[in-house]
Amino acid sequence: MNDVFQVRVRTAAVAGWWTLLIGVVFISVQWMAYLAAMAHRPAWLLSVWGPEASWPLIQSVWFWAIVGLKACLLLAALPVVWLTLWARQLRKRAGAA
Repeated sequence: MNDVFQVRVRTAAVAGWWTLLIGVVFISVQWMAYLAAMAHRPAWLLSVWGPEASWPLIQSVWFWAIVGLKACLLLAALPVVWLTLWARQLRKRAGAA
C-alpha cells in the first residue's frame, strides 16, 4: 500500500481523536455550567432567554441540547474508531510486505 495514503489515514485518525477529546471537554464544561445554573438559578439567565422563559423550559432545553451533543459525539466516534483500525491494518500490511 502507498506510504503516503497510510500516513494520511493515520493522520485523519489522530485528528479525529483530538476532535473527540475537545468535544468531551466542551460537553463536560456545558454539563458543569448546567448544574451550576440549575443549582443557583441566576436572575440574569432568565433575562437572557427572554420574557416568556421559565426555569423548567431552560432546564429542559439545556438538558436536551447536551443529550444531542453527546449523540453527535457518539456518531463522530464511530468513523474515528474505524479510521484507527484501518490505519493499524495498513501499518501491519506495510510491515509484512
